[in-house]
Amino acid sequence: MKKGRDLLKTLCKSSRQQLMNCVLQMNESERYSFNPSLHWNPEVQAYLVNAYGAHHFARISKALTQPSCYSCIRVNTLKTTTDAVIDKLSKILQETGVPNDVGKHNDLFKADAQIGPIFKCQLPGLDYVLFVRGSGPHDISYQFTEDRPLKEVIVSRKCAEAVLRGAQVFVPGVLACSAHVEEGDVVAVSVALEQSTSEGKWGTGITRGTVMQGLQTDPHYIERSGLYIGQGKTMMSRAGIFRALQGIAVDMNDRVYRLPSFNDVLEGEIFLQNLPSIITAHALDPQQGEKILDMCAAPGGKTTAIAILMKDKGEVIAADRSHNKVLDIQKLAVEMGVHCVTAHKLDATKSVRLKDQSIDEGPCSKEDTCLNIQNSGEESLKTNTLSTDVLQDMETQSHHVIREQAKNGVYTSKAEQRKIDRRLKNGSGRKSIGDRVEKSKGFAPDSFDRVLLDAPCSALGLRPRLSSGEETIESMRKHATYQRRMFDQAVQLVRSGGVIVYSTCTINPGENEAVVRYALDTYKEWLRPGEEDLVQRFDPSSSLDTIGFFIAKFNVGPKYT
Repeated sequence: MKKGRDLLKTLCKSSRQQLMNCVLQMNESERYSFNPSLHWNPEVQAYLVNAYGAHHFARISKALTQPSCYSCIRVNTLKTTTDAVIDKLSKILQETGVPNDVGKHNDLFKADAQIGPIFKCQLPGLDYVLFVRGSGPHDISYQFTEDRPLKEVIVSRKCAEAVLRGAQVFVPGVLACSAHVEEGDVVAVSVALEQSTSEGKWGTGITRGTVMQGLQTDPHYIERSGLYIGQGKTMMSRAGIFRALQGIAVDMNDRVYRLPSFNDVLEGEIFLQNLPSIITAHALDPQQGEKILDMCAAPGGKTTAIAILMKDKGEVIAADRSHNKVLDIQKLAVEMGVHCVTAHKLDATKSVRLKDQSIDEGPCSKEDTCLNIQNSGEESLKTNTLSTDVLQDMETQSHHVIREQAKNGVYTSKAEQRKIDRRLKNGSGRKSIGDRVEKSKGFAPDSFDRVLLDAPCSALGLRPRLSSGEETIESMRKHATYQRRMFDQAVQLVRSGGVIVYSTCTINPGENEAVVRYALDTYKEWLRPGEEDLVQRFDPSSSLDTIGFFIAKFNVGPKYT
């Protein structure tokens, strides 16, 4: 056994030395560049190569490492107009600066380049969708010299993927930093990717707070070659970055990809959303006065899109199994100003109410507190934002409860103290509308005109993506099994003559076309022929330059004969 371990160490050391020799031969432009490649699980790669063909899959894999060359914005037509938003965004971009060049051709960019960086979508019926051009990839000059190593910041993969989409480097995303970094320093920003360990786990191998020397002995010096996403100015010192809990660590002023950021801009008037997600709500074709279910609704982008398409007239039920995500749906609905949305905590695989439960009570019992946006509105939003005074008051109440228990000879453990704090933070339960989410008992069969199932999936179509090795054939199969269970629930909930739209953000055919095949084979007695023709696959390597996505629309015929 020991000989085997020694041999493995020798092989790893030899392999690393070979990589080191290659790095020594690199020039500045090769090392300090952004040229990532995805490393797939071998079985997954073989499966996807078989599905798409080797050349096509190689293009998809490369496209996934890059962000789209534009930002996609959905305009809230309940509050404003597309032209008004264009005017406002144009002024904002003039103040902050806009990209001077378009990175690559896109079929959506049919307007003349002289019109400007913002323009309407040219697809029929989607004139409420705006595109804002970005650019890249750009070559960054890091002014590297051998006698003076760069000051560097290494960030996590998720942080880097957000930066490539236009975000700043926030404190939680920083893993390591050069010594003697002070506020205002110019730093090169690179990403550390997760590596698989011998135990089958994934990690970066970098302890947060590690000091970087800019030398070949630094952690992941070799692996970071070709993974530099830009440079920026530090907003805190090194000590501040690793002491603070939040805030911007690096203001990225020179990026490989330049996409405008619209965080906290025109809140309630616009919503940043991928084009296929917008088309999903459009494909559902919701009508005023209908009752619609969004089965896996968080964070609420498609839910609010549906409500706006209905002009806020009807009933949209948004369900999610996570307490906090249900609160996110409620917050977004309030922000967008829609009142026809009701949010429930519910597992999508248990969406149909059991027969022994009272139908008269509706999806929640009379004493349950569901997050009805129309009723709770602004109050629920306020309760979710805790001021310093409120937190101090909660702490005082917590100590009071513990003191009272101590008087009665009751010892309070730290775990129990945390429970008391959570109860005080969440409010008094049913009386505090918007803070508590009671579990829904499900819905009666045939109770919805339309059902959207945007199913949880392997998410292999999301971009930019810098890592893909964790997904396995087995995990992809589990996703598909779970999706079929949810589809069975959707079938029971939609009425005869209704519509089901099924969508995912993955490129895995087993979660896409295979689920459609399952639906057609299982429910052939009432699904109309030719439903396959309505399937829409979004290819990330196509000139549309979207995320990888899949949409299938089912028109439901007579369910009972």
